Amino acid sequence: MKAISGSFGGVMEACCLQPIDEIKTRLQLDRTGNYKGIVHCGATVYRAEGVQALWKGLTPFATHLTLKYALRMGSNAVFQSAFKDSATGSLSNQGRVLAGFCAGVLEALAIVTPFEVSGEIRQQQQKGSSPELLKYKGPIHCARTIIHEEGIFGLWAGAAPTIMRNGTNQAAMFMAKNAFDVILWKKREGDQRVLQPWQSMVSGFLAGTAGPVCTGPFDVVKTRLMAQNRDRGESKYKGMIHAIRTIYAAEGVRALWKGLVPRLMRIPTGQAIMWAVADQITGLYEKDTSIVALHYKTCILSHFPHGFQYNCRYKILESSIFLNPKYHSSN
Repeated sequence: MKAISGSFGGVMEACCLQPIDEIKTRLQLDRTGNYKGIVHCGATVYRAEGVQALWKGLTPFATHLTLKYALRMGSNAVFQSAFKDSATGSLSNQGRVLAGFCAGVLEALAIVTPFEVSGEIRQQQQKGSSPELLKYKGPIHCARTIIHEEGIFGLWAGAAPTIMRNGTNQAAMFMAKNAFDVILWKKREGDQRVLQPWQSMVSGFLAGTAGPVCTGPFDVVKTRLMAQNRDRGESKYKGMIHAIRTIYAAEGVRALWKGLVPRLMRIPTGQAIMWAVADQITGLYEKDTSIVALHYKTCILSHFPHGFQYNCRYKILESSIFLNPKYHSSN
């Protein structure tokens, strides 16, 4: 259910925030100062290429977010279960951070890196909107071209900074989301309370602010490594550390945080949208599950009122009741 709720949140986020992601990518790839800021970049793209250019790569972006959030939310739930204390069943803060980091690493390798290389970065750096002038005609054509020219590992260009970025982001985000839910709304996991959408949006927005500031250099390096074409065996950046040093030497330290403002506009807002949807779906599911469990317990106790729930044969008799046709026909 966590995976399903995350996928629905991803679709909504992609449709709302694709233009901001397009502007962020253009700013990070701008080495000559063509764009003077977010507004100037958006206006320039709109005048030169039309409004549809701001939604370039929407299909792969929406698919990417849907799969990414499904994997992130689902795997985080699995990792949290694995890191719970076996004796008490509770999850420590260290376990929550580690579960988030592992979920971020998994999504970076399985989904984020190949999708961003073929579905977003390479397509978004192309100028113009006329199909015959574009090298990549779409995400599938882009992926096939990269594999043909650079090999299968070309789809994982920039994997190292992507792992660092996503692992750190998710470790901070899951920890912060839980903390803000407790501090602001007294909401704890598994208490069957369903937050109002606006409450989830506030917690999600605040939880999404720390990651972009901390991982800015990783995001810039990731974009540069993904964008460079290596079909001729010539690469300006040899790896994550080399890219950081090269960018710092050639463009200054501020270049390592290029695109930070649109990231702060997109990621916290995206997390607010995603958590508003995900919390509603997960909360309603948990509430319905608890109601069904309470109903069954009430039915069993009505048939066995004398302390039956404490009898060692409870599970066996409970199963026999649910499987008895007479019981279901009479209730």
